[in-house]
Amino acid sequence: MLGVFMGYLLLAVAILVEIGATSLLKLSEGFTRLWPSVGAVAGYLVAFALLAQVMRTVPMSVAYAIWAGAGVALVAAVGVLALGEPVNPLKVGGLALVIAGVVALNLSGAH
Repeated sequence: MLGVFMGYLLLAVAILVEIGATSLLKLSEGFTRLWPSVGAVAGYLVAFALLAQVMRTVPMSVAYAIWAGAGVALVAAVGVLALGEPVNPLKVGGLALVIAGVVALNLSGAH
């Protein structure tokens, strides 16, 4: 049981690292700024390494669905809250559908 708990904890860390890397990717301005570019690449390497460890204890279908769904929703939130990107009802609805899909997958007994 502890192994599965640690898997989900590592998944949360992997998602947070991936969100940071994606934010740095935006700040790299197409890899024209050195340090944000280095941070983005390093962040993605760490995030994928963590995801690989997660899949040792969490089923792939669940791990990837949570990774993708949470990543999309949280990156969109960062874009709106920190980078001033526009938000509208369609964007909010789409994000709600992504989150609902992740919840449905988890409730379906995929794990």
